[in-house]
Amino acid sequence: MTTTPLPDPVALLSVDDVAALLGVSPRTVWRLRDGGHLPPPVRVGSLVRWRRATLLMWLDEATEPRRDGRKGGRTND
Repeated sequence: MTTTPLPDPVALLSVDDVAALLGVSPRTVWRLRDGGHLPPPVRVGSLVRWRRATLLMWLDEATEPRRDGRKGGRTND
């Protein structure tokens, strides 16, 4: 008999979980979402949740070193 594994219950993160992961306030998470700076959340009934795997991939891509060898940030050019 084969069984289907249940999904990881921590795979969906609340706004408080996302805030803790990013080191920001829950209000900042909403601002980032409203500004399109976070991956889109999913709705579970009336709840708003983010997929942990999607956020981790997004973070990984956002923190990759620049290909031109420069550091991020402003320059005085």
